[in-house]
Amino acid sequence: MNVPEMFGSMVFNDQVMREMLPKKVYQSLNHTMIEGRALDEDVADIVAAAMKEWAVSKGATHFTHWFQPMTGITAEKHDSFLTVDKAGCVIMDFSGKELTKGEPDASSFPSGGLRATFEARGYTAWDPTSYAFIKDDTLCIPTAFCSYTGQILDKKTPLLRSMDAVSNEAVRALALFGKHVKRVNATIGAEQEYFLIDKSDYAKRLDLKLTGRTLVGAAAAKGQEMEDHYFGSIRPRVKAFMADLDEELWKLGITAKTEHNEVAPCQHEMAPIFDNANKATDANQLTMEIMKKVAERHGFACLLHEKPFAGINGSGKHNNWALSTDTGENLLDPGKTPEDNAQFLLFLTAVIKAVDEYQDLLRISVANAGNDHRLGANEAPPAIVSMFVGDKLNAIIESIVEGKPFKDKSSSSHLDIGTSVLPKLALDNSDRNRTSPFAFTGNKFEFRMPGSSFNIACTNVMLNTAVADALKDFCDELERAADFNAALNALIRRELEQHRRILFNGNGYSKEWEQEAERRGLSNYKRTPDALVHYCDEKNVALFGRHKVYTREEMESRLEISLDEYQKAIHIEAVTMSEMLRRQILPACLRFSAALASAVQCKEGIGVSAVADRALCAKVSALCDELLRKIDALDSCVAQSPAETEQAAFYAADTIIPAMEDARRLSDSLETCTDKSFWPVPTYSDILFYT
Repeated sequence: MNVPEMFGSMVFNDQVMREMLPKKVYQSLNHTMIEGRALDEDVADIVAAAMKEWAVSKGATHFTHWFQPMTGITAEKHDSFLTVDKAGCVIMDFSGKELTKGEPDASSFPSGGLRATFEARGYTAWDPTSYAFIKDDTLCIPTAFCSYTGQILDKKTPLLRSMDAVSNEAVRALALFGKHVKRVNATIGAEQEYFLIDKSDYAKRLDLKLTGRTLVGAAAAKGQEMEDHYFGSIRPRVKAFMADLDEELWKLGITAKTEHNEVAPCQHEMAPIFDNANKATDANQLTMEIMKKVAERHGFACLLHEKPFAGINGSGKHNNWALSTDTGENLLDPGKTPEDNAQFLLFLTAVIKAVDEYQDLLRISVANAGNDHRLGANEAPPAIVSMFVGDKLNAIIESIVEGKPFKDKSSSSHLDIGTSVLPKLALDNSDRNRTSPFAFTGNKFEFRMPGSSFNIACTNVMLNTAVADALKDFCDELERAADFNAALNALIRRELEQHRRILFNGNGYSKEWEQEAERRGLSNYKRTPDALVHYCDEKNVALFGRHKVYTREEMESRLEISLDEYQKAIHIEAVTMSEMLRRQILPACLRFSAALASAVQCKEGIGVSAVADRALCAKVSALCDELLRKIDALDSCVAQSPAETEQAAFYAADTIIPAMEDARRLSDSLETCTDKSFWPVPTYSDILFYT
């Protein structure tokens, strides 16, 4: 396998464009991609012709505007290149108009009230900052998606807007240090966790097929307590899947780099190399889709739910975030020169301020029904947003706030940050805190709260915009200063003192931290509805309005969509559970109890003791009776769900979920005492420990 030759072979990337486009057209398009400039309309036909020629040479027969609606997944409508010329001959054609604009029916996509169902017209618009690619013999053109009236209906458009916002303010901040760059990109490396299970087991579990997680299931005798799966030897069957996955991703220019076993049985992880936020988001959406397709080929089902199995770790998606200039400088790297260290502290302070002031938005960005099972479950960060910066960097921050010199007792080298007031900064001074939601890891921040199924666009919209706002405040102040160094020192000290409550280097799982966080005034939204209702708080509406990322109406629509998605997810789980319990679990257990009763009758009829049979029969029968009552109670709860979206979401959290938990406890108890030959679905032992 020639990886360099294979890599990006199905992508209309820079190398292909350089070869196939006239020099001026290439330069115009390249400026758009690198600097975020508006696309020149006169180049569209030339680019479209080259793109079609390249795609057809790769076997493509169709094209699609590939977009990311508010469903959280991707969407596509395929059109062939086929057309008929004036002579009636069939030709393969693709125009600039077809490249830059599409018109899919938008009536069935979530809009959160932005438009009525009968208002079906929607538009897709080419995003030239993300490369086109070929998937399943179809040229896929990444696009934004909006309504006839121009309101955004997708996740890509606000991400692009937030990237512009943080770039604009970061460029301003760098100019204060005498650095003049054209653009600053938010860069992302999205680590993707997932489960692989046998496809045959998946097919026998209605809950996995309809909801992505097991709604019933007693714990296996062995789970992850032996800690023998994490970074363990990868089974040949799984390794074959990973090799196939790498090949498919590499063809699409996705830099799959790291792969390993995760903590739970059957759980694994893939991590790519960093890219700008837009491309990284597109790549992660593709990665999730391709994981499922490749898994099918290897006899697996790929599970991306945050908590497929109770009692063992769920899956997250660690969002590694940094800021990099178009010249390649990482603005979160402490650097090796005095001016870089002062610059680093300014950007670090901006991130601290942003996370503290908009901790609610970061929590909202990772809120859904699946992730509620994972956050705070001693396997993932708590629902409380906090930042880890390491002991030494924290000590430096404390010394800045208190106006005292920093004394480093270690033997590591130091960096003078360039002013007499601020202390020296030690290199490589932070360990990793796996319990921290937002951890500094040397030259980036790792946001560990997103769930494995998430589209990372939302998280990065929140983060980019909040950091842009902090930088804007800093630039507004520093640009007016008569003495830049004095103003810089005063600003950093003031802002760190005001926002250091968000810094916490200890055990995020502890009860003591939950109490301390409350004392500090940090939010702790444990359930999705509790978090979502703060989305349209005035400070948040004002933030997105200032940076032209969302209008109030667009935010209100997203709130409606998220609440509706939550209550529908719980509703589907409840109905699925009821069906499994009524039609599979309860009948199987009743058959088992009948077999036991028959055994009792037969044994006692011939004078043989049947004490164990009788006792077990009584136990199973009693559990079945109680389970039926719990199923009826669950069905009653579902039937009484309110019609209004917000009320329905809270009702699901307050009433339906507890009813489901009650029914599950009885079902799982029955599983532990029912003959396995009677049990109608694969158990945790079957699923998690396949050969």
